[in-house]
Amino acid sequence: MTRILLVEDNEMNRDMLSRRLSRRGFEVLIAENGQAGVELAASEKPDLILMDMSLPVMDGWEATRRIKADPLTSAIPVIALTAHAMASDREMALKAGCDDYDSKPVDLPQLVRKIEQLLTT
Repeated sequence: MTRILLVEDNEMNRDMLSRRLSRRGFEVLIAENGQAGVELAASEKPDLILMDMSLPVMDGWEATRRIKADPLTSAIPVIALTAHAMASDREMALKAGCDDYDSKPVDLPQLVRKIEQLLTT
C-alpha cells in the first residue's frame, strides 16, 4: 500500500483529505506541523509527502528544505499544498525542493494524478 505523509495543521483540511485519500487506497500518515513532518518523514519513510506551506513550529518551505537535504529522505517526492495560487508561490515551492505544487481547495482527481505521476517516475 502506498504511504502518504500529509503535513497539514488545519484539522478540517487534514480530516477531509486523509479520508478521501484513504478511500482511494492510500495509507495516510499525519503530521500537524513542519517539525513533526520532518521527523515522521525520517522515521517512516513515506512514499510521498503532501506538504502544507503555512504551518506552525516550522513552515512547509523549511520542512521541505530539511527533508530534501537529508540523504535518508531526499528522494521522497513532495507536493506543496497551499491556498496561495500565485505563480511566484509555485516557483518558491519548487525552489524549496518540492517536486510539484497544488493549490487549495484541493481538486482530488487532479491531486491523485499528480501523486500517481510522481510515484511512477
